[in-house]
Amino acid sequence: MNQEVFAAVNDALERGEPAALVTIVSTTGSTPQRVGAKMLVFGDGRMVGTIGGGCYENDAFGKAREAIQHRRPQLVHYELDDDFAQETGLICGGQMSVYIEPIEPSPELYVIGAGHVGYSLATMAHEVGFRVHVVDDREKFANRERFPHAAEVVTEDIPAWLARTAIPAHAYVVVVTRGHNNDLDAMRALVARDLRYLGLIGSRAKVARIYTQMKEEGLDVAAMKQVHAPIGLDIGAVTPQEIGVSILAELIAVKHGKVRGRDAGELSMKWAPAKV
Repeated sequence: MNQEVFAAVNDALERGEPAALVTIVSTTGSTPQRVGAKMLVFGDGRMVGTIGGGCYENDAFGKAREAIQHRRPQLVHYELDDDFAQETGLICGGQMSVYIEPIEPSPELYVIGAGHVGYSLATMAHEVGFRVHVVDDREKFANRERFPHAAEVVTEDIPAWLARTAIPAHAYVVVVTRGHNNDLDAMRALVARDLRYLGLIGSRAKVARIYTQMKEEGLDVAAMKQVHAPIGLDIGAVTPQEIGVSILAELIAVKHGKVRGRDAGELSMKWAPAKV
């Protein structure tokens, strides 16, 4: 059974999908499973393996999903007493402790646009542990020489690539293309997707223009509220390198729960039209 769990852990790491590993670390008396039994829990409720079933497994399942969200491990103790037996039908009478450990793969970052800001962001993001994907339609900018550490460098029409590519829901996506029309094309393909983070570079006036145009095209205004725009934390950034730092700071803040991903309205401009 544990081999199946280990295979699922490896698969989750390769896909970049967060999960939590639940392991029985100690037992006393009679218990449904022995020390070392494991189960892997995913954020969407999927589960591989078992630690014995019953209400304590359900409780550990819930705590594992919390561990994924809050990124904190915990040790939980269960008394398999008469109340447990009455509820589950399992007469054990023992005690057991389980360790719940978040499995955190390298976060996936998609940098849409390989210009100066994209280059600075991708370089620094790799250094702090992001698995970086770079997409641009210009081979002069999107190539292995400029991005030697990227997991993927795509030189292709951006809207076409986005249209056929399934970006995972736990991914971070940053739109930093070379112009208004390119940004708009990318946002059309991305704004309705369920993503951990979606950010758009640009001034408040530019963001307001894109917002207005997308609204006129009938795109869901509620879906637009997930977008961090203008992108990055406000640190007074001016140069591409400084802007890269501000974006990366916001990504790290979202990763650690200091800024919420989809509901960061208080800290991002959130498409508020510019006042004239």
